[in-house]
Amino acid sequence: MGKELIPPSEIEGIDLREALEERYLAYALSTIMHRALPDVRDGLKPVHRRLLYAMRLLKLDPGSGFKKCARVVGDVIGKYHPHGDQSVYDALVRLAQDFAQRYPLIDGQGNFGNVDGDGAAAMRYTESRMTDTAKRLLDGLDEDSVDFRETYDGEDKEPIVLPSGFPNLLANGSAGIAVGMATSIPPHNAFELCEASQHMIKNPDCDAEELLQFIKGPDFPTGGILVTDKGATREAYLAGRGSFRVRSRWEREDLDRGQWQIVITEIPYQVQKSRLIEKIAELLIAKKLPLLDDIRDESAEDVRVVLIPRSRNVDPAILMESLFKLTDLENRFSLNMNVLSKGKVPMVMGVKQVLREWLDHRKEVLVRRSEFRLGQINHRLEVLAGYLVAYLNLDEVIRIIREEDNAKAELIRTFELTDVQAEAILNMRLRSLRKLEELEIRKEHEKLTLEKDALLKLLGSDTRQWTRINKEVGEIAKAYGPDTEIGKRRTGFADAPAHDILDIQQAMIEKEPITVIVSDKGWIRTLKGHQAELNNLTFKQDDKLKFSFHAETTDKVLLFTTGGKFFTLAADRLPGGRGHGEPVRLMVELDESQDIVSAFVHKPGRELLVASNEARGFIVSENDVIANTRKGKQVLNLSAPAEATLCVEASGNQVAVIGQNRKLLVFPRAQITKMTRGTGVRLQRYKDGDLSDISIFNGEEGLTWTDSSGRTFNRSMADLAEWCGERGQAGRLPPTGFPRTNKFGKKAL
Repeated sequence: MGKELIPPSEIEGIDLREALEERYLAYALSTIMHRALPDVRDGLKPVHRRLLYAMRLLKLDPGSGFKKCARVVGDVIGKYHPHGDQSVYDALVRLAQDFAQRYPLIDGQGNFGNVDGDGAAAMRYTESRMTDTAKRLLDGLDEDSVDFRETYDGEDKEPIVLPSGFPNLLANGSAGIAVGMATSIPPHNAFELCEASQHMIKNPDCDAEELLQFIKGPDFPTGGILVTDKGATREAYLAGRGSFRVRSRWEREDLDRGQWQIVITEIPYQVQKSRLIEKIAELLIAKKLPLLDDIRDESAEDVRVVLIPRSRNVDPAILMESLFKLTDLENRFSLNMNVLSKGKVPMVMGVKQVLREWLDHRKEVLVRRSEFRLGQINHRLEVLAGYLVAYLNLDEVIRIIREEDNAKAELIRTFELTDVQAEAILNMRLRSLRKLEELEIRKEHEKLTLEKDALLKLLGSDTRQWTRINKEVGEIAKAYGPDTEIGKRRTGFADAPAHDILDIQQAMIEKEPITVIVSDKGWIRTLKGHQAELNNLTFKQDDKLKFSFHAETTDKVLLFTTGGKFFTLAADRLPGGRGHGEPVRLMVELDESQDIVSAFVHKPGRELLVASNEARGFIVSENDVIANTRKGKQVLNLSAPAEATLCVEASGNQVAVIGQNRKLLVFPRAQITKMTRGTGVRLQRYKDGDLSDISIFNGEEGLTWTDSSGRTFNRSMADLAEWCGERGQAGRLPPTGFPRTNKFGKKAL
């Protein structure tokens, strides 16, 4: 028989969107509140808090013996945290790793992993107990200092937050990914945090910037060097969002015969050393690190990575800059102080608000502990008062206890005792009836009365409370001071070395000789070595050689186009000699209607003369024509239909200009304006035709040209007297022997 159909009247319709929203919101809140974000007060996520609480119940104090981690994990998942045992063990392991936690909360015995990224041994092999830092977080837990809630099964109780006698959130940091939000907080130096907290206690209305006098920056357990800009650091701490640049700590180690090597002693936080070395080795094989010859890992307990330079003439700073640029020897650690305010509201806080909430929590803990102690004292004083009544009337008390059927009621009636006092007298042991006992009770009563008065004064004065908290914070600062092994700062500070970016980029390129080939249709390629014979080169159909010149892979290649633009290409990224190369138009945004006028190797500091076909031009420094993008850099401004036609080296004090009308003019170079961009000045005037060629030469050496037969001619300034004039004149027909091509036959740039 088939299943009976449910009558339509009994089917309840629900809106799918509402149902999904409700369920997803519940999941998101659960992840945010109970898994991923730390509480600002104790800096712990629920799993870490439950681990420490379970260890406290197991009496795993710093001075006690170790217990198997499996025992701890079993208690945690059985009583408080119903999740996977491996995830809980991973959380325990991280709290014990001195390279992951600035102030470890768990003291581990056995293999707890290493900085290479190797995992810990199984939980059945490792043992653990709490550290002194963890004890400070838990101190006062039994004194009603915090609220408790029922565990997931309702059979037990667990603390909502720990008393937190240590600024754990900023001291140890935290990281987590929730739903729609994440947190990333680097570790800091506890002594600096305590100094900042004491400043806040004394100056509650202080600016957040004042705290940065004490909190210099993160203090990573693995050390390293912070090279972050102070302004960026300030903004990060004030807003609660930002990032820090961390570099490895290195030093130059001199060897015999002038040789040296670099030794890296500290690497950035959360970088796996083995993976870092693999990455550097891969770059070596790929020839991306031409200044480096070899890398060795000589680490034992401490980090010691040795870098061997290619030669002793290498600049160690440039070598390290290239490594910082390409590898995780320099890393960025983000700051995103997204935490649970009062354990309930997720929000991004600045450093002042984080410390404020921690101090307010410490005040609440102090008040609750004081009230708890006051309750204990009042109870004890009540009991002691009853004892004194008993001693003063000892015979009558004994008679009542021996003869009366309801001794408790009779004691209360006879001596006007409270129920608590009567119960205490009835429970008193016979050994307590010594003569000396009365004296001790009176002493204890006086001592407790004094303590009670002090507690009442403390609870009645806000100033006294903050003075006590200030003293407690001072004790933490002393225990974690800069002169202690655990407290001294590990991460240093330095300004990033101001090396020329070009030097660093060149340091990352293997220097090899090449020959650059540019075809008439704008295809470019390189041949290995400095080739002299290019007759065997093949080109695409209807294409031919236009430019060829020698270069190094570390050079920049400049292209000047008919549109008056300069484009910059890195020689090491040009296509190799196999095939016909690639079109330049795929590498830069060169307009289809424009062509390449000149191609040459960039020489910093050199000056160039750029000119249009209308014989307008100017001198420009080669440093000012470098283009940093594919779009190029407009240098010579043109009005249609004018085109850029010439780019020559401006090395000399005289300029020779010849037009297509075969008129030659010589004038001083000083008459040409030097600019970075513009239309330029008139070089020569024509009735018809355009500019043909330009040569810039030294007057002492004379003007040189080469004819079609390869013969070289030279004319001194005396010989050229009748052609000398002012810029912008028409000129005269050239001397006898000048080529009919109207070209000087100059050498390539």
